[in-house]
Amino acid sequence: MKIPENVDVLVVGSGIVGLAHAYEAWRQGARVAVVDAAATVHGASVRNFGHACITPQAGAASSFAEVARTRWLELAGKAGFFARESGTTVVARRPEEIALLEQFAAGRDDVELLDRAGVGRIVDVAEDALGGAFLPRDLQVDPREAAPAIARWLESVGVAFLWRATVASVATGTAYTSRGEISAERIVVCVNHDVDRLFPDLAEQYEVTRCRLHMLKVSGGPARPRTPVLTGWSLLRYAGFAGCPASADVRDALSRALPAGIEYDLNQMYTSPPDGTVIVGDTHARAVDAAPFQPWEGFDLLLDETRRLFPRLTLDIVETWQGVYATSPRTEFLIAEPIRDVHVVTVTTGIGMTTGLGIAPSVLS
Repeated sequence: MKIPENVDVLVVGSGIVGLAHAYEAWRQGARVAVVDAAATVHGASVRNFGHACITPQAGAASSFAEVARTRWLELAGKAGFFARESGTTVVARRPEEIALLEQFAAGRDDVELLDRAGVGRIVDVAEDALGGAFLPRDLQVDPREAAPAIARWLESVGVAFLWRATVASVATGTAYTSRGEISAERIVVCVNHDVDRLFPDLAEQYEVTRCRLHMLKVSGGPARPRTPVLTGWSLLRYAGFAGCPASADVRDALSRALPAGIEYDLNQMYTSPPDGTVIVGDTHARAVDAAPFQPWEGFDLLLDETRRLFPRLTLDIVETWQGVYATSPRTEFLIAEPIRDVHVVTVTTGIGMTTGLGIAPSVLS
């Protein structure tokens, strides 16, 4: 589709955060266009687990996640992609992890604590699992399918998409692209870790860099997990878990048990998409530029820990890949208006699929 010369809202970037803003603007009756340098959605929005991890969030992330949950189910119905209210199973293998989950669950009705038998009824894990928790409000989508399906549906209802068009700069009312100028009353820049390409000072102010991940997919087989699975390593990552008093004890226990897990900043988690495979991940390494070289030791670490947790899972490697997303030690979200009527929105941690669809209403209100 040819981009109109004038639109009400121009979105730069076709990842899930950009698509969320295009959808919100369309819902408000605006004339909307999306510009992306790639030929299709191919960044962090398709390289992840497809897990909307609603329950373990805190603060603004929790509020965004709740809105995103509704939007995921709404858009799945409109755009026809796989989405299910799967819930999440958290597997605890150490007393410290059990203690943290008990603290997290206290006073909440959206967390079901599980004993060993309860975990075993949901996922086929090793005998050393002590128990865990079930988070029934979490969702799962197919990451390869969801964002591209949303883009196709948005285009079908009148949102204009201009692919393979690089935005060189933006100003109030105008975006300067490699395919010409586009006028817009409001511009929303959602380019994830590439925010430093357009707004280097803003990226430096928020200390935004790139986080590089080891990701892989294995064949799975009959023992593949029925729900997304989090582990003790996940308890260190999501703010709702990490804010519990027992978090320090969990970190100490994991550090003693697996120093390499700390070195690689492991978040051992799993999802099983509709094709029957299992997505396994992930590690984290941060730098201004994400080095393209992946030490195989990171994949070995993930596979070794997967064997220990899922001894009956088939671990034939189907694919490996590098994930990259924006990260910041200062905030989970960069939401700013550095130029009048030009908004910059980036999720600066690994919860873009969880929260991304929920940010746009507050930005475009």
